[in-house]
This record gives sequence, structure tokens and C-alpha cells, in this order.
Amino acid sequence: MADDEIVWKDVPIPACAGGVPAVTEDRPRLRRPDWLRVQLPQTAEFARTRGIVNRNRLHTVCESANCPNMGECWSAGTATVMILGNVCTRSCGFCAVLTGRPPEYDEDEPVRVAEALATMDHLVHVVLTSVDRDEREDGGSAIWAETIRQVRARRPKLRIEVLIPDFKGEAANLDRVLEAKPDILAHNVETVPRLHKTVRPQAKYERSLWVLEHAKARGFLTKSSIMLGLGETSDEVVSVLRDLRAIGCDILTLGQYLQPTRNHLPVDRFVHPDEFARLGDVARELGFGHVESGPLVRSSYHAERASGLFESANVFSVDARTRVR
Repeated sequence: MADDEIVWKDVPIPACAGGVPAVTEDRPRLRRPDWLRVQLPQTAEFARTRGIVNRNRLHTVCESANCPNMGECWSAGTATVMILGNVCTRSCGFCAVLTGRPPEYDEDEPVRVAEALATMDHLVHVVLTSVDRDEREDGGSAIWAETIRQVRARRPKLRIEVLIPDFKGEAANLDRVLEAKPDILAHNVETVPRLHKTVRPQAKYERSLWVLEHAKARGFLTKSSIMLGLGETSDEVVSVLRDLRAIGCDILTLGQYLQPTRNHLPVDRFVHPDEFARLGDVARELGFGHVESGPLVRSSYHAERASGLFESANVFSVDARTRVR
């Protein structure tokens, strides 16, 4: 094995590069500032949601990715469910989800997810996401589409946001998901182009833009997210914002990267809330319809607020459930 690689769960991950320094004895992990400390609220809705998730053997990115907002979102009527298992074929340097060879498809998963969501009558918005399944010819898109259809059949008024992988740029696989008619199509660029080879070694910045542009061209509301604190500059972030607006991206989230384990990419810096506020203002000036920008923001944070605002403002030109594309 080359000296410039580290191993995490038997998968080589490129060592830190492109301006992201490694954690060493001379450069220990940064101490989290007070503004990043949160406690899980113990509400009845939170406890109920956790119970349903556990009983139905659902994978949630809230738990798998150690999201600091899990309690707030579950209490507010939003949940993020991860389909296609909890083992990913990619080895992104920031992600807490397990990397390796995924198990066989669970063909019953779409029905199981839909039946579980049908019992969560307090939910107003669900975010469906998944691991990457690059070993499959369809990239998991068939399970994606069937899950959307099954959820829609049981909860027709539930808003469905999908946070999808890039399907390696295969248009047929992306179209298979779009044809199931989710309400919002989300795909995260995650970081600036200079850091992509380190942060997302199997992804491409241009391909992520293509996913969003393709969905927008078919009439979908689109959304993306960027993590800060990986070594990017503010100018680079603004450049990404301009790229996203150039392809019509509607919703944006900006949040602080938090290192899941010592084997993941280190935090280069903790971005002050004031800088998040400034970048949020820049994004609004560029024309994003809804922006969430703050240290604790994650891609699904306040998802129900964003879609609710768009619906109340009649930004949905045609209802997503009946669009003809």
C-alpha cells in the first residue's frame, strides 16, 4: 500500500491533500467551539419516531451520520430515511456511513419503508436518501423509484424530498427516479472543485452539477448542500454558489463539517456563525429561493420549512404529482 493512503474499514482512502492537512501529533483535532454543542430534546414525538424506526428496521441518515439535529428534526415532523442498506460502495473522506461491499438487495424495503412512514402521521416531510450502490447496473434506481411510489400510495399528502447519488452520470438511472415524481430533487456538491479528489474521490464536481441541471430541465425543484471547514476559501464557496445558480438550483444549505472519527478528514477550521450568515446573505442575493446557513445546518435541516415556503409562494408551477415531463 502506498504511503499516501490510509485504510478505513478495508477501503483505501486518499490521504489528506489539496489544502486539507492531516491530523498528526503536531496537529491534533481541533476542539469544538461552544456554538456546536447541542443536546437531544426528549419530546414525545422524538421518542415515538425513534421507536417506529427501530421496530421497522429502518436506516436513517440521522443516526448513521451522527447528525446533531436529529432531535429537532424528528420533533418538528421531518425524518430522513436511508434506503438500499447502510453500507456504501464509495469512500468519501467526510462520511460516517460504513464503506464496503453492500449486502444483497432487500426487495421488500420499499413496502417496509412506506408502511413505517404511514404510521408516522405527525410527519409532514420525508427525505429519502441512500448509500451509493455502484456495483449495481441500475445504481439502485429501481428501488429508489419503487420506494417513492409506495410512500406516495400510502401517504399522498406527505412531501417527498429525495437526496440522491449521482448514478455515475447514467441518465437512464436518474430518469427512473424522476419518473416516480418526488417533490424535491436534492443532490449535494459537498465541497469546492479543488478539494473534490480528497473529499469525494469517486465523484466529480461537474457530474454533480449535471444531475441538478438535468432534474431542473425536467421541471423539478432542486436543492444542494456544501460543507465548510475542509480547507476551502470563501471565494471558492461563492464560486460554487454561482455555479449552482447558473443551473437554476433553488434551495441551498451550508453547514460546518464535523469529523466523524480520526480516520476521516480533519476539520481545517470551525467557521464562525457570522461567516455563515454572510455567505447566506450572498446566496440569497444570488437568487436562491431558500437558504439555510449555519454551523449546525445539514442538507436536510429545516427541509419542511423550505418546501412549505415554496408551496405557499406558489413556486411549484405545476403539482409534482401530476406533472407531465
